[in-house]
Amino acid sequence: MIGKMMAAAAAATAILTLSSSAFSQNKMIEIDLSSMAPGQPPAGFESARTGNGAAANWVIVQDATATNGRALAQTSSDRTDYRFPLAIYTPLQAKDVEVTVRFKPVSGKVDQAGGIAVRLTTPDNYYVVRANALEDNVRFYRVVKGRREQLADANAKVASGQWHTLALKAEGDRFTVSFDGKQLYTAQDRTFSDAGKTALWTKADSVTYFDKITITPLQ
Repeated sequence: MIGKMMAAAAAATAILTLSSSAFSQNKMIEIDLSSMAPGQPPAGFESARTGNGAAANWVIVQDATATNGRALAQTSSDRTDYRFPLAIYTPLQAKDVEVTVRFKPVSGKVDQAGGIAVRLTTPDNYYVVRANALEDNVRFYRVVKGRREQLADANAKVASGQWHTLALKAEGDRFTVSFDGKQLYTAQDRTFSDAGKTALWTKADSVTYFDKITITPLQ
């Protein structure tokens, strides 16, 4: 079961900075971490996990290299291999959407990964793109009933301890993946055709920081 990470929807609305008419077509949602307290769960998100192992631990952390000095971090270092922590953004459901994040792989012996999930209907059903600093690649998957199935991939230098930009654009059955400002590939799939949530994603013992999280509904 998804554990709630916000005290109330009203509190989340007060803390999150959204553009006016944020849920209208092509209105970007910018998630403001600067007013969230370090050491506390992020407002507007729910914690979940695909697979096995310990629950995720998503908290706001201070980082001088992050935008406005704050980042959203997954800090649990459970080494269960088939373990995928999710921070699900709750205020919005969208089918066609473009999501961009900055992320920094901090540590991890099994994995050092950061990713974006879209069209998430449950913690076991969604699309996800992820970049891995131990493998130097960016892969796109569908997760169906908790099972990952790779749809596309590309090699890319994903340096540990450095900030990178990852973007995923979902339009109909077409998905476009970009990394550090460069489009890597497109993929097509029709498994999930309905609206769902957007989430941040990590794997196994990855300690990963995220900031500059933007979500743009496309319809």
